[in-house]
Amino acid sequence: MAKQPSFQQLEASLLYCPHCRQAMPVRKQLLLILPEGNKFEYLCTACSSTCGDKIEPDDPKPRILM
Repeated sequence: MAKQPSFQQLEASLLYCPHCRQAMPVRKQLLLILPEGNKFEYLCTACSSTCGDKIEPDDPKPRILM
């Protein structure tokens, strides 16, 4: 019996900001649309510097059987 994961993806709420020099709340912003998925960057809410990035893979295309 296969065990199902308890979550699909994680979302960052706090990340270390190199400019503020502490963990700060971040907001997620779409940066690029790539063939393998969408690339997002996490921006500090205080100074708007980039604190990290993430590629979310696209959902698999649905298969249509005839």
